[in-house]
Amino acid sequence: MNGLKEKTMSVLQQNYQDVNRAVKQAAEAAGRPANAVKLVAVSKTFPADDIREVYAAGQRDFGENYIQEWFEKTETLADLPDIVWHVIGDVQSNKTKFVAERAHWVHTIGRLKTARRLSEQRPSEMPPLQVCIEVNIAAEEAKHGVAPDEAVALALEVAKLPNIKVRGLMCVAKADSSDDELRSQFHTMQRLLAELNAAGVEADVLSMGMSGDMPIAVECGATHVRIGSAIFGRREQKQKGEGSQ
Repeated sequence: MNGLKEKTMSVLQQNYQDVNRAVKQAAEAAGRPANAVKLVAVSKTFPADDIREVYAAGQRDFGENYIQEWFEKTETLADLPDIVWHVIGDVQSNKTKFVAERAHWVHTIGRLKTARRLSEQRPSEMPPLQVCIEVNIAAEEAKHGVAPDEAVALALEVAKLPNIKVRGLMCVAKADSSDDELRSQFHTMQRLLAELNAAGVEADVLSMGMSGDMPIAVECGATHVRIGSAIFGRREQKQKGEGSQ
């Protein structure tokens, strides 16, 4: 890919190629086109040089949780004009301006207040900010997002805002779920997306599936999978208050 020969690839680049291949294989195994699922490489806590290596292998979509850390990366990687930044952590009110000015996607809209601030602070010359409503699919106290039965109503309100485009829904499945439990959670997301479309919001994104549950998420209709450790390796634990996922 992109002229990289396997013998000259770094470990990160080889990991990326392996993950990219696995995602395509999962799609094909589910009877979907190989290119039906977009890989978002979760680069939170990893240095800009690691992102640059994976970028060189062909990846363009990168996911970040921690806004201050991400700010520094956007400065360091400003020479990569086609990089696509996905915010996949909770956006606090005092961080919305930076997110509105530099993010391409926000997967974690769980409050109308946050969406309003992002809409107000999105520069008029930029395209609409692509967003997903975050669903707390397993009702876990430690996780952000709205209850499943509140997701469509929130999406309808967010969709009324200028400078924002509701693209779909996002979830983080419960970590200790069995395969059947994962399928149940992901199928609920499929149903909610259908309800959202039936309510009049043209939405096509299901952001779900990470390193451990990606094949089942793809089987259940994921359009975006967020994978970090399988590409970048194990990460150090961030201190409390800096987000989760």
